[in-house]
Amino acid sequence: MKIKLIEVVSVILLTLTACNNKANQDAAKPDTYSDTTAVKPKEAVLEEVYKDSSYQLTGVAVAANGRLFTNYPYWLDNHLYSVVEIKNGKPVPYPDLKWNSFKKGEDGSGKFVCVQAVVADDNGYLWIVDAAGIGLGPVYKNSNKVLKIKLADNTVERIYKFPSNIVPSDSYINDIRIDNKNGFAYLTSSSNGGIVVLNTTSGESRFVLHESSSVKSDPAYRFSFNGKELKKADGSIPKINSDGIALSPDKAWLYYKPLTDDKLYRIKTELLRDFTTPYKVILESVQDLGHFVTTDGMEFDDKGNLYFGDIEKSSIVKITPDLKMHTLVTDTEKLIWPDSYSISKDGYLYVSVSQIQLMPWFNNNVNKTKKPYSILRLKI
Repeated sequence: MKIKLIEVVSVILLTLTACNNKANQDAAKPDTYSDTTAVKPKEAVLEEVYKDSSYQLTGVAVAANGRLFTNYPYWLDNHLYSVVEIKNGKPVPYPDLKWNSFKKGEDGSGKFVCVQAVVADDNGYLWIVDAAGIGLGPVYKNSNKVLKIKLADNTVERIYKFPSNIVPSDSYINDIRIDNKNGFAYLTSSSNGGIVVLNTTSGESRFVLHESSSVKSDPAYRFSFNGKELKKADGSIPKINSDGIALSPDKAWLYYKPLTDDKLYRIKTELLRDFTTPYKVILESVQDLGHFVTTDGMEFDDKGNLYFGDIEKSSIVKITPDLKMHTLVTDTEKLIWPDSYSISKDGYLYVSVSQIQLMPWFNNNVNKTKKPYSILRLKI
């Protein structure tokens, strides 16, 4: 009996020793994210692909063959070209010098006046949004427009104009997304809030959601940098309405949001494409996706991930299809107001950096921008 008791005690001691060793091994494991399976990923690497020490840029577009474009809005007096193709690191007026030769007082119908965005589609075209609101002011001489340029030969294939009841003189059309599958384009109006739906075949257009709170910046949100709310030189608080816009990869959903708050919304495009859909039905069909971050532009990849720039925190974030948000990179020196986005065929997210919060408009008429302005990219 004594021998059996000794054997039992020995087994118990061995078991306790093994459990203690296992606990020590587990304690030595590195910290992980809350999902308990993934080790903290490294931040994405930001590469500079273009810089401009003179002029403020906003848009960026990468064509399927790698051609790179940007635009310069006519916001401040220091302005030269409106749209350029970047060749060997140098800006070349696009599609030609004539389109980029506008001077105040001239007719702006056949020239760029104040270009806000450039977007390369999947059919070999570059789309250019000319808001024509010099200094974010009223539309200059009815010269706001959208250009469709064939990249194969750099010819302007079509110019879209809008009736005054669709895009009035106080409307600053901002960003655009193209649905070649169904023959439509969608634009945001960041001044008065709303979505312009354009039939790219007929040229007919419709203005929707102007009465929806989803296109208006939340007046209660404090859009801040380093703990200080952004204010204009006169002390007023800027509220920028519907701005960022994106189409899901299947073109079934249009995503959009105001700039100066953190809400995100979407709506089915089938409702927007049918111009007989009652406005009330459209208003009632908006889906509120919740709070994320403030962003200027946004872009989908082909897997359904949505990319934002967290303007207030100088970051790039990814929102996965399950609406979970992940920060890819933060850089307070390089990402000073990440603005617009374009994804290349080889899997890079291109980001324009416009430094808007450092403009004289928001700094007692003192220009605090840190030149150069730049276009960056990161592998996604």
